[in-house]
Parts: sequence; structure tokens; C-alpha cells
Amino acid sequence: MEKIEFTRVNNDVNGNPRFACHFLNLLNDNLRYNYELSISEKYNIALKFAKKIGGKKFHNKQYGGGIVFQSYNINETEKQIEELKQNNI
Repeated sequence: MEKIEFTRVNNDVNGNPRFACHFLNLLNDNLRYNYELSISEKYNIALKFAKKIGGKKFHNKQYGGGIVFQSYNINETEKQIEELKQNNI
């Protein structure tokens, strides 16, 4: 299990903490290194997985290809991401 590098971003409108990570962190090696898929297809797959645990597309120029999570416990979010990766085909 490789450590996911999260970047702290501005809080949401309700003051809840948010963290962004690169979309490739949500894909297992089979999907990440599948050269038949385009980058946008991989991003859409990662976004679909992220939405299952509350992730959203991060609309910001400072972090291209990012997915953002609202979380008070980023370690728990990372565990959920790892579970998603194991269940990916």
C-alpha cells in the first residue's frame, strides 16, 4: 500500500476541511497502466469510484486532475480509497 499524498485545500462553504489528491491514486495498477484507456477515461473511472465515498471533481487550476474529499479523518478516507482500489477490476 503506497501512501497517498493529500493536499489541504480551502474549507467548503460550511467550514468543513477538504483534501485533494491526484486521480491516479484511486486506480489500481490494472487501470492505471492500461494504455488502451485515455487520460480522460481514467479520470472518469476514478471520479466514479471517488463518488462512492464522497469524492468530487476538484475544479481548480492549482491542482489539475484532482479529486477532493471533505474529511475530518484523512487516514480513514485513505483506507476507504485502498478498499475501493482492491475492489476495482
